[in-house]
Amino acid sequence: MYYSQGFLGTSAPFYLDLITVYFGILPFLLGFSIYFAIKKEYGKHFISQSIILSITLILTVIFEIGVRITGGFLEYSKHSNISFDFMLIFLGIHIQVASIAVAGWLFLFISSYKDYKNNKLDATKHKKIGKAIFLALTISSIMGIFIYLFLFVF
Repeated sequence: MYYSQGFLGTSAPFYLDLITVYFGILPFLLGFSIYFAIKKEYGKHFISQSIILSITLILTVIFEIGVRITGGFLEYSKHSNISFDFMLIFLGIHIQVASIAVAGWLFLFISSYKDYKNNKLDATKHKKIGKAIFLALTISSIMGIFIYLFLFVF
């Protein structure tokens, strides 16, 4: 099922369509979660962050396994009209941004939970790091969508 034809009308497999749609809505899900914190509904913020982070990590594992099983970037790029060199550089930047964003998100999630439990949470620092991570995750999501478009639409 995961490797069969997708649902977005391209030649991409199902798992890539699913992941692309998810990362397309990820910034909105994060915004919704952040809204809980703005409203001082910290329990809902924590639970929603837990769920979103978990889903993101699971889908990332599915993506990594799927790419390796189906031949990956090299195989998919054979059918694209976009310059291979451009796509390779773009992919490299995307991987760096995504890796830093997810590592930062994990760090913020774990450290904030520990600090909160010990009554040491610095809200100003948390907001500052959170804004940077939100921006990085949003950029990474947009870049991932463009990679999908480069490989399967253009």
